[in-house]
Amino acid sequence: MKIVFMGTPDFSVNTLEAILEAGHQVAAVVTQPDKTKGRGKILQATPVKEVAMAHGLTVYQPKKVREDGFLEKLKKIHPDVIVVVAFGQIIPGTILKLPKFGCINVHASLLPKYRGAAPIQWALINGEEVSGVTIMRMDAGVDTGDILSKEEILLEKDETSSSLFGKLREMGARQLVQTLERLEDGTVQPQKQPAESSTDYARMINKADGLINWRKDAKSIERLIRGMNPWPSAFTRMKGKNLKIWKADVLQQDSKLAPGTVVSAGKEGLSVQTGKGQLNILELQLEGKNRMDVDAFLRGCFQKTGAIFG
Repeated sequence: MKIVFMGTPDFSVNTLEAILEAGHQVAAVVTQPDKTKGRGKILQATPVKEVAMAHGLTVYQPKKVREDGFLEKLKKIHPDVIVVVAFGQIIPGTILKLPKFGCINVHASLLPKYRGAAPIQWALINGEEVSGVTIMRMDAGVDTGDILSKEEILLEKDETSSSLFGKLREMGARQLVQTLERLEDGTVQPQKQPAESSTDYARMINKADGLINWRKDAKSIERLIRGMNPWPSAFTRMKGKNLKIWKADVLQQDSKLAPGTVVSAGKEGLSVQTGKGQLNILELQLEGKNRMDVDAFLRGCFQKTGAIFG
């Protein structure tokens, strides 16, 4: 098939490589414009652009894909399908209707649940036991198009956004190639999503979402820590500085101390009272310091029992 690929971050790379490996013709790759990075303000190519250039593919980086000039370029290519994976721009109807098989999206959740920009993080934060990938044909709505295929994965007890990201990235690449084959041979049976559903909108994550509210129960806070790992990370405040929490477990016990109070501190963890249960912190990082296990942290920065986070 003649394909135009639209994608930007690391999550998109596996799918592009899988399409090439399957022998499809990638007529063009569309990705976000290069951005400056670091103190030197050096232009940094997107991960997708780096892979595309390594394969000698034509790359377009429009500021807005709805520009007339870019639409004309797509029309000249006359693609069979446009594959969209975490591209980062809204695709207008003029492009959605252009290819023979439409625009096909790899979405990191089991639609119709978790429509939106951050389905991986919110699935973990909300305590889902199952996640997965949905391949859908895009329409004018936000992740509301016809479902072409779905694949589930059970979430591990210690699943983080980082580990789930890696699993779904590989799953999505494999599933997309299989779906392209079924589109080409006519065996795909699209399923419409319900107009009204129990969808949890997976809005974009920001740094403030990582702030720990110690009045919540320990289970919810532990899920937040995993959902915010690696970015933006869950954090609290200690002595006027941010304290990132990277790993913790839940203790099914309570004290009479106020939420946010350190109950005990030792090699086995830094136990903090929450609204219900205690959070036993295992890995953490004080602002300006390296990430470390709790034993190393306590040797360098003693945190006495009774201190209060927040």
